[in-house]
Amino acid sequence: MKTAHFILVFCLLALASPFAYASDPSPLQDFCVAINDPEDAVFVNGKFCKDPKLAKAQDFYYSGLNIPRNTSNPVGSTVTPVNVAQIPGLNTLGISLVRIDYAPNGGLNPPHTHPRATEILVVVEGTLYVGFVTSNTDNRLITKVLYPGDVFVFPIGLIHFQFNVGKTNAVAFAALSSQNPGVITVANAVFGSNPPINPDVLVKAFQLDKNVVKNLQSKFWWANN
Repeated sequence: MKTAHFILVFCLLALASPFAYASDPSPLQDFCVAINDPEDAVFVNGKFCKDPKLAKAQDFYYSGLNIPRNTSNPVGSTVTPVNVAQIPGLNTLGISLVRIDYAPNGGLNPPHTHPRATEILVVVEGTLYVGFVTSNTDNRLITKVLYPGDVFVFPIGLIHFQFNVGKTNAVAFAALSSQNPGVITVANAVFGSNPPINPDVLVKAFQLDKNVVKNLQSKFWWANN
């Protein structure tokens, strides 16, 4: 079963590769391994590049995506990213990967958006209700219930979510068309910003009572991604 899971993940990465050129710029060299030391390095895509002659296998490697994550948190899900922060060799290559674990009976990857990437997701365990909302003025909700082996695409920049509607744990893997796709969780950004947004702005925007807004702003907003 584990072998089948990883075959699905490799297929997912292959499917995602055409999207890579729609986001991050194409590199003009084989690779640009990211390093934190700026001495004798070139700054590319927000990272300093290691001398290619000093690159090693570890720069292109990550281990542990087969390990289930703890989903005991307010939203009932955990995202494990594998982007340029985890694999320095991803710098300039325009692709990254995540594992998402969902608790039974309602584990949620809350509504969020990736400002720099399209996402393609494959379910390997469980049953997920997923969807995204199109941009103004339609704001059309497009949803689907996914089962193991099913694949779904979330277009770049659009708000999307995944919700475990099954009674067992769920697991999905997703590839994104950026080495560093970024994530904006809607509730966190609106009600959990630092410093807080003026409540009067949110009262008018959401047509809510001011006390309701202040209550929402006082909550701890779980940073899942």
